[in-house]
Amino acid sequence: MSKDNKEATADAPKKKSKKLLMIIILAVVLLGGGGTGAYFMFFKGDAAEAAEVKLVKGAVIGIDGTMTINLADAHYLKLGFAMQMTEEAGEEEIDTAEAIDLAIDQYTGMEIAELETEKGRLKAKAELLEKIEKAYNVDDKHLVMGLYFTSFVTQ
Repeated sequence: MSKDNKEATADAPKKKSKKLLMIIILAVVLLGGGGTGAYFMFFKGDAAEAAEVKLVKGAVIGIDGTMTINLADAHYLKLGFAMQMTEEAGEEEIDTAEAIDLAIDQYTGMEIAELETEKGRLKAKAELLEKIEKAYNVDDKHLVMGLYFTSFVTQ
């Protein structure tokens, strides 16, 4: 056999093994990605839906009056809101002083430009809701599930 034929036969198995290795790696990546996607679609989605289904709307508790909050650069926010309670909260009287304090802390010093866009208002509202839920949802009871702005005026 010539020298060229020996080299050609020696390279052929190397090329085949590299192709086979690449095919195996791609198959593992695709199957792993598909399995992960299926897990999140079928198992995680059901848990999130089950948690949401348990929450039933209860009474809406309005915060009496509106409050004027100092924003940055001598601007003001006139804010009024109500809390959507869950059925689990029952009909007992809820002290709203902590919710008012959290709202004042949330909005004090904010730039007016942040609150002039819908995206900015929704972000600030979501942050306030998170703080209120943390404050009012105690002892494994979910008492507050939403916020409604009854007044939102910037100047």
